[in-house]
Amino acid sequence: MSFNTNTQAYLKFLKKINFSALKSIFFISSLFYFCIYFIYNFDQISFEINLEKNGINLCLSFLFCVLSIFFNAFAWKYIVKWFGKECPTNKLVSFYVLTNILKYVPGGIWHFVERFNYIKKISNSKIAFCSTLIEPYFMLSGSFLLASLGVIFKPFYVFLILPLVFLNKKLIFLVLKRLELLKERAFEVLRLSKSKHQFEERLNIVSFFPTKAFLLEIGFVLSKFIGFYICINTFYENNTINIIFLLVIFSLSWSIGLIVPAAPSGVGVFESCLLLFAGRNIPQNIIIVGLIYFRVISTFADLLLSFPFIIKKMVKRI
Repeated sequence: MSFNTNTQAYLKFLKKINFSALKSIFFISSLFYFCIYFIYNFDQISFEINLEKNGINLCLSFLFCVLSIFFNAFAWKYIVKWFGKECPTNKLVSFYVLTNILKYVPGGIWHFVERFNYIKKISNSKIAFCSTLIEPYFMLSGSFLLASLGVIFKPFYVFLILPLVFLNKKLIFLVLKRLELLKERAFEVLRLSKSKHQFEERLNIVSFFPTKAFLLEIGFVLSKFIGFYICINTFYENNTINIIFLLVIFSLSWSIGLIVPAAPSGVGVFESCLLLFAGRNIPQNIIIVGLIYFRVISTFADLLLSFPFIIKKMVKRI
């Protein structure tokens, strides 16, 4: 009885918190932090690049960013399958890739809306909502698992494996219900009704653990990291960076950018967090240049793959 009372009190407390305001404040603070360091190191920053010498590196970084998008798309396909819906691989993957650019649109839910509507057409609203809502949690679990390698530096990193513990058939509904509290705006946009047993109805989870989807999400984060690592190496000739350290702070920074939807695709939040976590281990001017180049390359990859979707939307408005 006491446990139920405490749980209800906790849920009421969460509902009272203005998460949108907190996320916006964190987003603006992150941009401000990054701008301060950019101005402070301005005289040491150079964006000049020798294409003959480093052009191959930038192309490789771009290719790994493209690969990461497809890893993510296939992971979503297996998430949908895990919830009990078989879908044609090519159609589901291509739709995910095409709508990926919408994550840059302020609000942080428009790619969510497009994918929900697509799955709803070929399945039902429960599978559509759950598979779309839970996908960022898969990404978060994968990136936190990679970040937990930081346990070799500090013991507290071991707690980053906790999200993975809930990624199973028995506990996933608890995660979905918590995410529901943070996605009030999604319910409003999609006009979904809330019910006590919203997630359990009409779902047929096919296995205890979503192995394929989770491994693909890890592949997504690793591909992103390799693209970033190539950018850093391009500008840091005397490279003495511990690659495990860089992977840990990259995964952690990317996770924080994911958690703050007020930042379109983590813009500003990811950069400021990585700059903070890197400390004095990497020259600040190198980190800033590498981050900016990586952001431009990864955004260009999203734009290029989503170009047909953008054109289709523009034609409809004409």
